[in-house]
Amino acid sequence: MPDMADPLFLSYYGDDFTGSTDVMEALASRGVETVLFLRVPDDALLQRFAHCRAIGLAGTSRSETPDWMDAQLRPVFEWLKARQAMVCHYKVCSTFDSAPAVGNIGRAIEIGLDVFRQDVAPLVVGAPQLRRYTAFGHLFAGYQNDVFRIDRHPVMSRHPVTPMNEADLTLHLRRQTDLPVALADLTSLTDAGVDARLAAMTGKGILMLDVDGPDTQKAAGVQLLRLAERGSRFMAGSSGIEYALLQAWQTEGRVEGKRHFPSPGPADRIAVVSGSVSPTTERQIRQATGFDGFDGVPLDPLELLGENGEPAMRRAIEAAEAGLAAGRSVILHTALGPGADRGSEIDRVAGSRHRLGQMLGRILLQLIETQTLSRAVIAGGDTSSHALGALKVDALTTLLPLPETPGSPLCTAHGLHAPTNGLQIALKGGQVGRDGYFAQIRDGHAIAAG
Repeated sequence: MPDMADPLFLSYYGDDFTGSTDVMEALASRGVETVLFLRVPDDALLQRFAHCRAIGLAGTSRSETPDWMDAQLRPVFEWLKARQAMVCHYKVCSTFDSAPAVGNIGRAIEIGLDVFRQDVAPLVVGAPQLRRYTAFGHLFAGYQNDVFRIDRHPVMSRHPVTPMNEADLTLHLRRQTDLPVALADLTSLTDAGVDARLAAMTGKGILMLDVDGPDTQKAAGVQLLRLAERGSRFMAGSSGIEYALLQAWQTEGRVEGKRHFPSPGPADRIAVVSGSVSPTTERQIRQATGFDGFDGVPLDPLELLGENGEPAMRRAIEAAEAGLAAGRSVILHTALGPGADRGSEIDRVAGSRHRLGQMLGRILLQLIETQTLSRAVIAGGDTSSHALGALKVDALTTLLPLPETPGSPLCTAHGLHAPTNGLQIALKGGQVGRDGYFAQIRDGHAIAAG
């Protein structure tokens, strides 16, 4: 561990694996060495990354119940608190999709406030780098060439598990917690404005800070540091927390700014497993299989989850191995867009979504082992959280940020299992990336942001 005279900048828990790499990418891209652990590390593993100034834990709380959070998040937050970082962040998706029974952000904040023994949790969701904006508490998100209020977003308003039907995040949170939610809106991101919002609160609560562009992001970063120094070290929100803090840290001279990452070059072939039903991922799969030289291997999720699941897995692996052996990249997918979503049928048996993700991970592991693959992709936020656990990986670091699609970097895997130690892997959220994303990962090139 770094010496306590030189404390960690930040520790964090990501509520899914793709969101966890989003934070890691934001920090590493600006010179803050960051490691993402897939579970609480032992002392030996922690020591391997003692040079890192930020550490994270990749979790699954986005797809879990409040009871699960009560049992699992408390010890995790205690461990993070013991790292004594300047800031501890509970990272949620920048689209804030959540519900009282699944991925309850309010409940997670309640637990964090209790563990850290603080009264107020700062909250930032806006992240212009991701085309996410908050204005007077309302969330807007980019899609294709347009920006939509989140409750009218073509993807997130129709999310198969946690559709967003409320754009006012203060109201959305009040469905999940009894904590009061105050708002430092675009007109009040000053010391006096924030202090006035705090003074109006009684007892524990949440203070949301609007971010709709570079100026408000910079102002929010100043306020986050000020709040942390006054005892509110535990914070919640998207990677907008990191982007705001990095601006403040750079102004103070604590971080140097952007870091150069050399291209790792092309891989001869890669394997992709996808559990995403997003129309974005659908376009990416069609682009890859129709124009970029990938073989597509459709998977029936109900067959995988049924009594013939093991034979179905073997057939899928054999089909993928044939393509890989012939020198082609492959994509194994359980759906092509929302029209092929079998979610209502999958959800008839509790835990089936988790098990499906784990099965996709097992398929990918076998392909990596038998075909000695050096690079792979998992598509789908919830899928990534459960599939990556099957790869026998202990930690991730950033190999290649993708400036034009932040939040989906190419990472290096670390672990004791030789076939996946050093594996280059990307975890892609369903709505993330341009149409040529999979070929871009295969070819190992970052495209400068426009």
